[in-house]
Amino acid sequence: MPTDDLPETFHVTTDDQLRAVSNLTRHRIMAVLRFEPATITQIAERVGLAKGSSSYHVRLLERAGLVKVVRTRKVRGVTERYYAMAARAIVLPDPGEGGPDVLMRHAVADLEAAPADCERHVRMAHLRLTEEQFAELGARLQALADEYRELSDPSLPDASLVFALFHPASRVQAEGEAK
Repeated sequence: MPTDDLPETFHVTTDDQLRAVSNLTRHRIMAVLRFEPATITQIAERVGLAKGSSSYHVRLLERAGLVKVVRTRKVRGVTERYYAMAARAIVLPDPGEGGPDVLMRHAVADLEAAPADCERHVRMAHLRLTEEQFAELGARLQALADEYRELSDPSLPDASLVFALFHPASRVQAEGEAK
């Protein structure tokens, strides 16, 4: 089932939406729905949940507007619902100074849960850049992620790309907060 008619972005703006997307289980459910719709049973199998738990989390995501029913069909007298993401990308609000970065917490949890015997490319580099170089690198990383997202094929195994380009707290600022 194509998801070509989905809006490009969904902006998380309410506390209910932020609570819904902040939960790691619901984050993993949204990852299942990233490329193709799925039923509660399919979601439960892929995430490793009981059907009741899967249903509970999907209902919360649906109430928050993050997922929606895109198709139904009757199976032995029961209506089976197929859920899909409400948009191609979910945009989270800026966590603000000192606030938890939900996206990065989920990324680290996913990385830690990934099979140890799978190939991974993890690197951290400390750079010193002009503001122009910083902006250019950010734009290039975003363009590269967008290019490969367009190449994604739902029949292939999942791969996650996470990047964070930011100015860390200065040493003086970090030392002051530690006191």
